[in-house]
Amino acid sequence: MRLEDLNWMDVEQYLEQDDRLMLVLGACEQHGYLSLLSDVRIPLALADAASQQTGILIAPPLNFGASPYFLSYPGTLSLRASTLLDVVEDLVRSAYGQGFRRMLVLNGHGGNDGARARLYELANQLDGLRLAWYAWWTSHSVVSVAQQHGLKPSHANWLEAFAFTRVADLPDGEKAPPRIPGLLSAQEARQAYGDGSFGGPYQAPQPVMDEIFQAALQDILKLLTFE
Repeated sequence: MRLEDLNWMDVEQYLEQDDRLMLVLGACEQHGYLSLLSDVRIPLALADAASQQTGILIAPPLNFGASPYFLSYPGTLSLRASTLLDVVEDLVRSAYGQGFRRMLVLNGHGGNDGARARLYELANQLDGLRLAWYAWWTSHSVVSVAQQHGLKPSHANWLEAFAFTRVADLPDGEKAPPRIPGLLSAQEARQAYGDGSFGGPYQAPQPVMDEIFQAALQDILKLLTFE
């Protein structure tokens, strides 16, 4: 159940029964042959699946994150880290002011991790606020599935190649991971990563992707209990 499908009176009625909300943080950045909004589509698909089982509301996703290292790839649109933190705080404060008290942040982009520090500050400032953070690709459950199949998760490789993130045909085979000496400028990153994948297989069998999705979904359902 998404906010975009409701009016304000519907939300007021929802808050009489529940104070939980899912916030999706993503990015608009290069993902090789995959959608520029892969970091939005994946956590939003997980949120939709969780909402179908629980009825918990989903806020509109934040389609932009901190991606300065990919700015030499056309289509990447990045926020400054300071802007991102302020936006996340404003969203949480807005929801809190209306009565939401339990919020699960579903983050789809590693560059957004800095927002966690701001969320800890808000947890100290806003009475009764309970926050949870979930980055699906770092989850033990997801990593375990990958290990069982002998696959290594990485950016823009098989791990993110769900049916709903594919916008072009994917190459067969694997890509050798590039050697990265340290922090790279956007131009250096494009030279180092080439097509944008960080290496490994470009795709995995559909049953593996289904296992990955279900593992992440089960994590989210547990977090939504806020126990």
